[in-house]
Amino acid sequence: MDGRGVIGVRCWAAHAAAWLVLVAVAILTHSTSALSQTHNLLPPELTSPVPTAPGTGVATSPGATLVPPPPPPPQPSSPPQPVPMIPPGQVALAVSARYGREAPAINSGVVWRVYTGRPDAAGAFRLVKEDRAPSPTFVLPPGNYVVHASLGLASAAKAVQLRAETVREVFEIPAGAIRLEGRVGDVRIPSGQISFDIFTGSQFNTAERRPIAHNVMTGDVVLLPEGTYYIVSNYGDGNSVVRSDVRVQTAKLTDVVVNHRAALITLKLVNDTQGEALANTQWTVLTPGGDVIKESIGAFPRVVLAEGDYHVIARNEGKTFQRDFKVIPGVDGEVEVLAR
Repeated sequence: MDGRGVIGVRCWAAHAAAWLVLVAVAILTHSTSALSQTHNLLPPELTSPVPTAPGTGVATSPGATLVPPPPPPPQPSSPPQPVPMIPPGQVALAVSARYGREAPAINSGVVWRVYTGRPDAAGAFRLVKEDRAPSPTFVLPPGNYVVHASLGLASAAKAVQLRAETVREVFEIPAGAIRLEGRVGDVRIPSGQISFDIFTGSQFNTAERRPIAHNVMTGDVVLLPEGTYYIVSNYGDGNSVVRSDVRVQTAKLTDVVVNHRAALITLKLVNDTQGEALANTQWTVLTPGGDVIKESIGAFPRVVLAEGDYHVIARNEGKTFQRDFKVIPGVDGEVEVLAR
């Protein structure tokens, strides 16, 4: 190879390396759209509930798997996927994905994208082809490309050089999944009343981070790279917040059940006990130390509060009324404030 050929190969390798970095950044900054792609990636048999561990913030179970159980005794290996007819001047690129070197193949949910190996004049790598088949075969002109495979928020990328012969590439995506649910005691918190944010690393890492998945709902399945994640669970719009660490294992679905020690409280300002609630009342719920938890206006405001002692102030027609009350986990109820 002459000097120009060596320089060309080095330039292409440098561009490919830069692109791999860009791919990693993109996965972290465009995480929200990936959530909508995770619901139908798992077989229906992975929907059995996991019992909550009483008195704990979170219970997890890695028992289910994202892949079928090991096959029976070895059978004759099936022939590789046939390559379609290749027009003159084109080359076939056959790709597939698996969870790891010794792990089974990934048979659904992978999004494949092929980009040019060099950026254009604007510095962008142009998307050439895209496919959502488990093991697609791309027919492309000879040249250099970057292939990106994504499974939820997990991904892998490779620089590929196509010449004349068919190229086969296997991508390893060490991904697992979590499915989230919230409960108060043994009672499941209805969907829509609880949400989850997912962060990388542990809650004990004090560095400032942005969630990689925001406002995840009950029952959502989130596909993630193998590793440790920090979950923030918000029940209602009060102060019932639970923080939990969870470990995502390759090819495993982990059910995460977050247990909130809280209750749903309805506030009423009345002239007499069990009387009619007064409209247009301004409410402020505070901790014993004076920290404001919730402010609202109305006759029957409802607020989810964590276990503990509280002080409530009601203002109506220029007058102020107040009382103390206690929240017991799982005991929903009314707190009446007498307008006297």
